[in-house]
Amino acid sequence: MIKAIIVDDEAPARSELRFLLGETQQVEVVAEATNVREAIERLKDKGADVMFLDVNMPGANGIQLAEALSRLKFPPAIVFVTAYSEHAARAFDVNAVDYLVKPVESDRLIQAISKVKHHVLTYSKGQQPERIPVEKSGKKLLVSTDKIHYIMAKDDYSYLHTDADRYLSTVSLAQLEAKLELQGFFRVHRRYLVNLACVEEVSPVSGGTLLLTLTGEEESIPVSRRRVASLKKALGL
Repeated sequence: MIKAIIVDDEAPARSELRFLLGETQQVEVVAEATNVREAIERLKDKGADVMFLDVNMPGANGIQLAEALSRLKFPPAIVFVTAYSEHAARAFDVNAVDYLVKPVESDRLIQAISKVKHHVLTYSKGQQPERIPVEKSGKKLLVSTDKIHYIMAKDDYSYLHTDADRYLSTVSLAQLEAKLELQGFFRVHRRYLVNLACVEEVSPVSGGTLLLTLTGEEESIPVSRRRVASLKKALGL
């Protein structure tokens, strides 16, 4: 379970978000706060993996708090939750994991939680993202796993797809699965290993299977029938 603190000066907003997080069965809300000072106190007392943070609050705002927390050795992940979408660009300037607009939709919240889980697994205790050796144009390169959207098997090789390019790896998909399963990757098909943080849409198709739409990818990724139930569980669906 991910431990979370909700920071919002409006009680109804805190209550609604606590309910939605509880419905996912993936997040434990360990504390609530109404302002920046209380948020810092709750973080010291309880600790948290993620802070769901409103932007506009009396006194110091959520952006200022995120900037302060970023100086910690092990800061919590930040997910902004606000009614004002115009703050999104500024939010990502302070390395927010995600940005949700009120009223928060359940499907969108699930996506944010998936990103938080990936962030926590990758960066907790100062751990750096794994890097996978690949080949491109005759050169040997190292690709950080947090840049990978999905990996596709072809014969005895694997192709790593990022937002910028596709890379060949001589490591098998089975080996990559064992290496990356604790970093938020999931084997959805005998040919595909997917970064769950990049899943944007899950579409049912005939035969009881699914198709996944990933961030920045035109190609949909198939989910085999036997992996549907476990994938839904991993995504909190």
